[in-house]
Amino acid sequence: MRKILIVGAGQSGLHLAHGLLSHGYDVTVITGQTSTEIRTGRPAVTQLTYPTVLEYERELNIDFWSAQAPHIEMAKLHAYPAPGPAALTVTGGFGGDAYTVSVDRRVKMADWLEYFEDSGGKVVIHGVTLSDLDYFSRMFDLVVVAVGHGELGALFEPDPNRFSGARPRMLVQANIYNVANDPGFPESIGWIGSAAKAGNIWLFPILTAEGPCHSLFIGDKLAGPIGAWIDKPTPDELWRRMVELLRRNTPEYYERVQDAELVDDNSTLIKTLTPQVRKAVAQLPSGGHVLGIADVVITSDPFAGQGWNNSTRCAKSYLQSILEHGDRPFDAEFLNSMFERFWKYGYDAELWAETVSSYWESEPPEFFNEVLGAAAMYREAGDRWIQGWNNPSSYREWLYDPEGARAYLAELSARHES
Repeated sequence: MRKILIVGAGQSGLHLAHGLLSHGYDVTVITGQTSTEIRTGRPAVTQLTYPTVLEYERELNIDFWSAQAPHIEMAKLHAYPAPGPAALTVTGGFGGDAYTVSVDRRVKMADWLEYFEDSGGKVVIHGVTLSDLDYFSRMFDLVVVAVGHGELGALFEPDPNRFSGARPRMLVQANIYNVANDPGFPESIGWIGSAAKAGNIWLFPILTAEGPCHSLFIGDKLAGPIGAWIDKPTPDELWRRMVELLRRNTPEYYERVQDAELVDDNSTLIKTLTPQVRKAVAQLPSGGHVLGIADVVITSDPFAGQGWNNSTRCAKSYLQSILEHGDRPFDAEFLNSMFERFWKYGYDAELWAETVSSYWESEPPEFFNEVLGAAAMYREAGDRWIQGWNNPSSYREWLYDPEGARAYLAELSARHES
């Protein structure tokens, strides 16, 4: 039985661990936190589990929360070129009976870690140093690193040969109760706003340990308004600043959250982040190799909403590669080929992240704005736009290519004129 070590207990590492375990591999997860410490720790950036990723989780019997989490069947996108009412609104659904959910990372990872151990996986609670990793590389057939910070993250060098829209970001977030409904729409609708003067905003329902609530996220460049909040205010002060920023710039969002309140004193997040793409294979001092996964090698701008999409699809791709590889050695050539296989999707996710996170920094192509305008006018185009979040590769067919975009616009116009 092949022995595989996964260092880190996040979305990608635990998804891969459960997948390998279900196929009979001897899998060990080593993490610096117990499930209790994860549950009671600080919040992370809120993520969405899109329909395709939900299906991947169901394949492994690890979708534990869909019965309790709000079903996000629809979403709205608002564009604010200047402070004031939104200049453009796109409304769409995820298609048919499909829906998205958002589950607090603390709940999800703690449950997955406990279930992995209950299912026969090995869990070691311990910090890992570079020398530890060197030792482990001789004990296991394969070591996968799912920790992108500190000494282990530094193992993986930036990859200048791969596309990445890397730019430093300031992120603030709050989990809140008493968010006003969007009249005429389901209570669980998700909102996304892109404001030239206030950054990028997510307002989505989420399931936490305290039950359903909403998560409000704002991200912007360091030179933007929230960049000055590096003084790390108290939770109440941070929430006051967030509401005031919305009041001045995005009145629709302000109207929904003006009476909201924090879930508790452990409901806020403030941090800086620089998205990046790094080389997926690192060499240890002893000469052994380890493989990075998901956020270790691809960190996207959170506004693109591709965090758990990337993580799960990377884990799924790695699992397929490992299963197909059989008993052959996990040498550097094969490890690099594993990432190349995933990068076919990862590139498209990065391209989408760059497209939406840099929208106000330079004038988009005319055809792009024409498609965006059509998505605001026609519900079917809005549906297609929203459904692309689930699979950003689909945007290649109609959004990035001038000929493809204009062919779709002509088709759309003809259909509505007939």
